[in-house]
Amino acid sequence: MWRARAAAVCVVCQSLANSSYGVKGKSPLQKLHLVSRSIYHPHYTSSKFQRPPLRTSIQQFSSLNRLPLRKTKLLSVKYGYLPRRNFWVARLASRLLKLRYLVLGSAVGGGYTAKKTYDQWKEMLPDLSDYKWIVPDFIWELDEHIDFEKFSKALPDAEDLAKLLPDFDKIGESLSSLTGFFSPGSQGETAFRATDQGYENDKQYKKGLLGELILLQQQIQQHEEEARRAAGQYNTGSPQQKRKVSDKEKIDQLQEELLHTQLKYQRILERLEKENKELRKLVLQKDDKGIHQRKLKKSLIDMYSEVLDILSDYDASYNTQDHLPRVVVVGDQSAGKTSVLEMIAQARIFPRGSGEMMTRSPVKVTLSEGPHHVALFKDSSREFDLTKEEDLAALRNEIEIRMRKSVKEGCTVSAETISLNVKGPGLQRMVLVDLPGVISTVTSGMAPDTKDTIFSISKAYMQNPNAIILCIQDGSVDAERSIVTDLVSQMDPHGKRTIFVLTKVDLAEKNVASPNRIQQIIEGKLFPMKALGYFAVVTGKGNSSESIESIKDYEEEFFQNSKLLKTCMLKAHQVTTRNLSLAVSDCFWKMVRESVEQQADAFKATRFNLETEWKNNYPRLRELDRNELFEKAKNEILDEVISLSQVTPKHWEEILQKTLWERVSTHVIENIYLPAAQTTNSGTFNTTVDIKLKQWTDKQLPNKAVEVAWETLQEEFSHFMTEKKGKEHDNIFDKLKQAVKEESIKRHKWNERAEDSLRVIQHNALEDRSISDKQQWDAAIHFMEDTLQSRLKDTESVIEDMVGPDWKKRWLYWVGRTKEQNIRNETKNELEKMIKCNEDHAAYLANDEVTTVRKNLEAKGVAVDPCLIKDTWHQVYRRHFLRTALSHCNLCRRGFYYYQRHFVDSELECNDVVLFWRIQRMLAITANTLRQQLTNTEVRRLEKNVKEVLEDFAEDSDKKVKLLTGKRVQLAEDLKKVREIQEKLEAFIEALHQEK
Repeated sequence: MWRARAAAVCVVCQSLANSSYGVKGKSPLQKLHLVSRSIYHPHYTSSKFQRPPLRTSIQQFSSLNRLPLRKTKLLSVKYGYLPRRNFWVARLASRLLKLRYLVLGSAVGGGYTAKKTYDQWKEMLPDLSDYKWIVPDFIWELDEHIDFEKFSKALPDAEDLAKLLPDFDKIGESLSSLTGFFSPGSQGETAFRATDQGYENDKQYKKGLLGELILLQQQIQQHEEEARRAAGQYNTGSPQQKRKVSDKEKIDQLQEELLHTQLKYQRILERLEKENKELRKLVLQKDDKGIHQRKLKKSLIDMYSEVLDILSDYDASYNTQDHLPRVVVVGDQSAGKTSVLEMIAQARIFPRGSGEMMTRSPVKVTLSEGPHHVALFKDSSREFDLTKEEDLAALRNEIEIRMRKSVKEGCTVSAETISLNVKGPGLQRMVLVDLPGVISTVTSGMAPDTKDTIFSISKAYMQNPNAIILCIQDGSVDAERSIVTDLVSQMDPHGKRTIFVLTKVDLAEKNVASPNRIQQIIEGKLFPMKALGYFAVVTGKGNSSESIESIKDYEEEFFQNSKLLKTCMLKAHQVTTRNLSLAVSDCFWKMVRESVEQQADAFKATRFNLETEWKNNYPRLRELDRNELFEKAKNEILDEVISLSQVTPKHWEEILQKTLWERVSTHVIENIYLPAAQTTNSGTFNTTVDIKLKQWTDKQLPNKAVEVAWETLQEEFSHFMTEKKGKEHDNIFDKLKQAVKEESIKRHKWNERAEDSLRVIQHNALEDRSISDKQQWDAAIHFMEDTLQSRLKDTESVIEDMVGPDWKKRWLYWVGRTKEQNIRNETKNELEKMIKCNEDHAAYLANDEVTTVRKNLEAKGVAVDPCLIKDTWHQVYRRHFLRTALSHCNLCRRGFYYYQRHFVDSELECNDVVLFWRIQRMLAITANTLRQQLTNTEVRRLEKNVKEVLEDFAEDSDKKVKLLTGKRVQLAEDLKKVREIQEKLEAFIEALHQEK
């Protein structure tokens, strides 16, 4: 039975093999269906016939006929021919079987593609785990109000569901049979491979792009291949083919279609990016307003920028060089560096000038994403809204002011870096440094070393082996005039980290006679300089008032109509600043990932060296940097100022009274007491004293008292500031304390109204002549004796200096007198004889008395000048007067009784004692008044001034560096900076790994 059936099937197969299928001649068995070929034919052995050769004239037509076919491994079969019979039923059955497998294959392929599309859309969805707070709480409590078990019981069982599902075993068998249909390189397999490859590429490039972009990419590739193939056939064909206009038109048509497809792809990409930007902006705005309490993490680029800012301030005393990547923008002056940077930042943020050097110092620009398009400086909290023209103008003005401040006198450019952060939705994250433009000639108004300074600044940034060099070349001028290309070639000869940008391509296309020259520049064949990539951009029409959006529209319009793209001299991915920004950002982050860990290890080693040195040199001291030392010194200074307010009133009054009398005693003795003592009676004495005291009080005394009080306050403040506190004293604070003291005293001003109130008090004190008790009388006599004895001692010292040593000192110390001293000694002796003759002599010598003394000295052989006689007389009479006053003061010790009776019926007059009592009482009252003003007002004002000075010094880093010096301070400062750099680098590396 089985043999009969097999024979029947073989007859059917032979009839199918003998049928032509629409092709002349007999078709080989190879062209039968897969199922028919797999049947075993026992009636015909392989020895009875040979396999016919394949016919190349037969083709299988398909929409994927350009894809390569792959061979499949077939079962071993024995070929043979059957008699030709017209079995139309068998033919119809075979075709239906073939149709079934095609349907099944399409279903399986569609399911596979649907699964891929589902996964792709699933990855596009954001992570909404942080937004669970939006769902109301009652949703999560539904299980308490609704019985979900009833719903689960109402649902069909698993067995019922299994009946509804297709038979997956049969589908698997059909899929295994389809592997034979999709031969090696066949249409089906190639389609799947293209889908997978496109999906992977799309996933790696940018998640969230739709399938339309993938199809456009494939169309672009097909158009490029067709254009190249057609162009090659046209260029390499015979002269007859080149004459055909149709071929040339076909090439132009293909190029036109390629350009339109590229522009369409670009527009769709921009539209999707714009939608993505708006969505991200909304999310960031919600976070910024704090709708839900979630702490925002600092972005990667902000963390990286902080590390670069610290490194810029770090003095590499231990040769730890800064090799962290940043994008260095270099170019000739007016080549368009700043314009390219503004297009990347999407704002006109830099000052502009026609042909004038505007970039005078490096500007570090950190680009990052944010909800609002704003800019702010590193050392300022003000945010500039880049969407408002007023803020843009203010930002440009601030940058220009900072540049001019950084330039020292006599220089044109500065190496000091200005740090600027720009945030906005859709900005590519990177760090760029805009350098001053390279010049070939120093013009008038520039410093002679301007050219060399610019070269040294540019080389300092480019010699970093991880720095990305963005070389800007002006396309509107001759390439041979460029200087920057040679400089870049020296710093990066192999072009491993250089990106070349040709600006002003619109002007270059108009002015350059041969467009091939632009193609040679972009292909890197004109310059010896090598680069990673070459780009051509347009940065506007040269009008400084153009907006970024208008420049973008002009750039897109230009390249859409440019012959450079239509003739394939430039490729679509090499034009527009947008593509440039994406390429630079990718290169920047690639360089960061490759080098940041190496830099972290280098700073880790430096930190170990610094810590070892500190332990060996300062084992018992804390590692306080300059700021921490300043805070410690600040607390000590404030404690000392507080100690100033704790000085006792008695101490203040004693110091003030003593210092004030030392200051005014000479005036009292010489201008008040001595002239009054020359009078003949007590009434004249008192009148003279009153007049002199009134004049002194009105003009000099209050001012002198305030000066004494201010000097006393300074001395006490200096005493507390400079007082050493044993082992705890730290010499490192001495310069800072001295500077704080001087600046505080300089700022302090005594209250001007104090003199007026003090004048009234002093005048009332001096008018009082009533001594109430014997104790006050004795105190006045004691004060008078001390004063007169002090003056007498000073006068005798002056006389001794005038006449030289006496006979005892000459014998004991073997010293002699000079000729002038001998003359003065003779003059003194002669004047003393005159005073002995008349002890009540007046204070001044008459002219005849001077002549008499001179003649007496000439008689002794001593020639004397009259001025010398008068000068000597002043000191001799002064000594005589002070001795007489002291003896009179001793007599007045028992004169208090007569004073109470107003010296009635008494020859003793003690008016000089009353004068000194008035002076003493005035000094006590003045000291008390000044003490009150010091403790209540001036000490507090001085404390306020000290705090202001400390606050000013705290904000002035240069001042702290100048006042807090030494190896210990510098070592602690370096150690702190290295630790901070290492910690921030490690945090950045951790965040970088998490982002991966």
